[in-house]
Amino acid sequence: MLDSTRLAYLKQRPLWDFALGFYASPGVETACLRLQEEQEVDVCELLFHCWLFGHGLAARQEALSAIRESQNAWQRDVTQMVRTLRRQLKELAQRDADVGRLRSTLKDAELQAERVTLQRWQAWVWESKEPASRLMDIAVTQQNASYWLQNQLFSPQLPGSVGHQRTLDRTANSAWDALVRQLDPLKLPR
Repeated sequence: MLDSTRLAYLKQRPLWDFALGFYASPGVETACLRLQEEQEVDVCELLFHCWLFGHGLAARQEALSAIRESQNAWQRDVTQMVRTLRRQLKELAQRDADVGRLRSTLKDAELQAERVTLQRWQAWVWESKEPASRLMDIAVTQQNASYWLQNQLFSPQLPGSVGHQRTLDRTANSAWDALVRQLDPLKLPR
């Protein structure tokens, strides 16, 4: 059963707003970028799961496959392409102002592509006629949130999930810990 109060609170805070605030929290940007580079974590999906966690909710593993497949395609075909171009121009942009402006435009385009990704995740939740088929209540504490997040992202049950048998080194563990320190588990008013 899905707690309608949790869902109502979730609908009061758009994912984009949550993502901007959470990403600006101490250590989160560095942790996200490290996990993106070293563990191939899709930061947008990570932010989506963090958003749900903050409302005491989780996506049902069996419901994630279709949305994850389309999100992975968007990230691969659009976001990653723009990111790759932006990175390729980094050195040249330092010597050529016109290339610098182009690189800045690409950075804005990459951010917009990520915003579209987050809006799609949000719509998947908000526009569901049967939210309980996609979401469930959770009782995850901050102490086990790192394990929970990794399970949400790397579950072997999910097509398109990479590295479910990951070996985490010390820097990856510290990145997960940095994220979890900034997460606030749901505290519903009494």
